[in-house]
Amino acid sequence: MTAEGRIAGAPISWGVCEVPGWGYQLQSDRVLAEMREVGLSATELGPDGFLPSQPQAMARVLDQHHLQAVGGFTPLLLHVSTHDPVPEVDRLLDAYAASGAGVLVLSAVTGLEGYDTRPQLDDDGWRVLLGNLDRLAALAASRGVRAVLHPHVGTMVENGTEVQRVLEGSSVDLCLDTGHLLIGGTDPAELARQAPERIAHVHFKDVDARLARRVQDGQLTYTEGVRDGMYRPLGAGDVDVPAIVGSLRGRGYDGWYVLEQDTILIEEPAGEGPVADVWASAEHLRGALARTG
Repeated sequence: MTAEGRIAGAPISWGVCEVPGWGYQLQSDRVLAEMREVGLSATELGPDGFLPSQPQAMARVLDQHHLQAVGGFTPLLLHVSTHDPVPEVDRLLDAYAASGAGVLVLSAVTGLEGYDTRPQLDDDGWRVLLGNLDRLAALAASRGVRAVLHPHVGTMVENGTEVQRVLEGSSVDLCLDTGHLLIGGTDPAELARQAPERIAHVHFKDVDARLARRVQDGQLTYTEGVRDGMYRPLGAGDVDVPAIVGSLRGRGYDGWYVLEQDTILIEEPAGEGPVADVWASAEHLRGALARTG
């Protein structure tokens, strides 16, 4: 498959999110149909309830829309010694087997609701988190799936120091989320140059750096930043998309490029809605891929 054929969508670009009270949630039929209109070949699976929970039913829905399953964003409690995430992931991998999904996108959530506040981990918490990442990566690999850790604002792995601690203390690969890394203080283009062998999945989003700084400084919560338009279509923000594409292609990256523009909807959108921004991002990424081909 060509690089242009490995551009996938994510329901969050249509405002579909696992956080309670996030905003108006569009139905999957509209979201999946609009992914195909944009020419995307695959989708991440979205939060619980977006697609049928029964694996064969999930596979049928995706097949009806002519979309391949990539895998999905999986928020898990990974730093608490009394909580074992393995049984939950083992069940989830049954759905991966049925749908053909190949990437398990792990996120080390805090145990709090949403992404606006987070505690700091002590050494024991880090030991548990890193051990669980290795256990889950091995479990996924045993079932033909690649596990990646997604650094994410408001989780236990957010900033550059924490990303480096994962790289040094665990064998798990990374999801290069260009927006969350930038907001967390990591230059995604530099990370793509420094550790290309650890990048196995990409979430491409652009960011308004001015709003991101207000989130970093505590002037806005993460949710307020998203609502105010912190995430932008590719090419309309401050992420160096061409440099990242060039680094990835130069090192032979052959994974997915998932378009993500975290969005909050207040109500059912009139007119085109979120798909207009997805179109813009897809065209920008296709151009960048073509120039580095």
